[in-house]
Amino acid sequence: MEEHADVRVPVLVVGGSLVGLSTSLFLSRHGIRHLLVEKHAGTSVHPRGRGINARTMELFRTAGVEPAIRKEASALEANQGILQTRSSLVEGEHKWLVKAVDPSGALKKFSPTGWCLCSQNNIEPVLAAQSRAQGADVRFATELMSFDQDETGVSAVVKDRETGEHLTVRADYLIAADGPRSPVREGLRIRQTGNGELFHNVSIVFRSERLADVLGDLRFIVCYLMKPGADGALLPVDNETQWVFHAPWHPETGETLEDFTDERCREQIRSAIGVPDLDVEIGGKAPWHAAERVAEQYGVGRVFVVGDAAHEMCPTGAFGSNTGIQDAHNLAWKVAAVLDGAAGPELLDTYEQERLPVARATSERASARSAEHSHPGYVPPPTMGGGPGSGVLTTAMGYCYPEGAVLGGDPSRPVIPETMRLRGDVGTRAPHMWLTRAGERISALDLYERSFVLLSGPGTPWREAAREVARQTGVRLDAYAIGSGADADLVQPDGVDWAEVHGLPADGAVLVRPDGFVAWRSEGAVTDPRAVLTDALTRLLRRARHRAGRAGA
Repeated sequence: MEEHADVRVPVLVVGGSLVGLSTSLFLSRHGIRHLLVEKHAGTSVHPRGRGINARTMELFRTAGVEPAIRKEASALEANQGILQTRSSLVEGEHKWLVKAVDPSGALKKFSPTGWCLCSQNNIEPVLAAQSRAQGADVRFATELMSFDQDETGVSAVVKDRETGEHLTVRADYLIAADGPRSPVREGLRIRQTGNGELFHNVSIVFRSERLADVLGDLRFIVCYLMKPGADGALLPVDNETQWVFHAPWHPETGETLEDFTDERCREQIRSAIGVPDLDVEIGGKAPWHAAERVAEQYGVGRVFVVGDAAHEMCPTGAFGSNTGIQDAHNLAWKVAAVLDGAAGPELLDTYEQERLPVARATSERASARSAEHSHPGYVPPPTMGGGPGSGVLTTAMGYCYPEGAVLGGDPSRPVIPETMRLRGDVGTRAPHMWLTRAGERISALDLYERSFVLLSGPGTPWREAAREVARQTGVRLDAYAIGSGADADLVQPDGVDWAEVHGLPADGAVLVRPDGFVAWRSEGAVTDPRAVLTDALTRLLRRARHRAGRAGA
């Protein structure tokens, strides 16, 4: 099959939903040729997976798609918070479980962007278009039929579901974003741990012109309606005529999807809202299952899993899809470094080492949050405790990599800390600070995407040492001096000191990975900064000490 492959690409991506398309985008940004196959005929048509947290929006910002996503999300930009009522919407007393996503405005201290409410059916076409514009081969209605791997690559057979044609594909690596029932994960015989399935819902899309008048000025992300016999979750799609209602579904009692007739759905929605004659026109229905499962491995050989194929999480907090997109971002730069010849293949082992602990900690937090909020249809198991105490922002952005492709991390540090700390510690997301470059205001986070970045102060030898190391090793490494004088590449604001923001002395330096995480730092001057940096990059990238050529891109 290797000799007669119809298609040869460095990477085959299986699955073209939110995480798969994000994987494609991130690979494209690194200049890595790839083929993405998705068995469905197109992107999602059902509004779901709406919450995009600030960390994910940072990734979309550096990938150049944030403006397009925010345009798609404009209809819901004023919606905030999670509302709950113990009776119907019009009869019951309202209680804000979460009044606002960032009520204190603390996020501005940590990030140049913010969260976004954009459904998968709106965001996926943006990601697909952007990936294709950068040369990605994205094929819908194309299904993976089989795959196997050897020491040099992965061979796969894919089927065009419209023509029935079968093609053979040869790739260096396969990345599976093929969902919670992942055939690829099952083919690799990777087991899962966790509490399993927790509850089930049927997502009902409906149209109502009068519901907007019922709500008036009330705006929310989701409202949990707890009326006995008519409980569910109401989500606005455009705040005007389009809505979604999540109705609890109990297959364990013999209830089937066929039981959710249009008439039953209409009456349940009317009862939950408290308006018996509300106009309700039922559109699509789609079942979904809340579960807590995490794969025991994130890859075998040259095949890796991302997103729901790697982990399933309760929907409260929108942790699942965001964790998946961040998986893809972590893996993409590492695959690119290996294919470029800058890193040894052992670097790919750090994908599991870093992301698996994050998924375990985050999935526990997601389940605990669903229990805290009494999500309709969810009865927490007696064995479930209160979960970790970290808030949403800390869980979404404050997690760290105590071990992996980092040097000098603290293995005893919890993956998700109790409090937010982004001060340039090894293994954490590098700090945000506003800077000026050639008259343009940027965030420090805008520097991190395609290369390692070394930050230091003017008048130190770090910048020139880094540029020499880049020339000698061929590693993508940019270097900037931050200050206020003529020798500064990046100008810091008055009254702000870059070294203090990063927890360093003035003669220190910090090395940031392409994904924006701190890889290494020097607490001060060293005798031979060039040798120190060369050694650090060699160890981080698991590379041989000679320069390797570019391959596979």
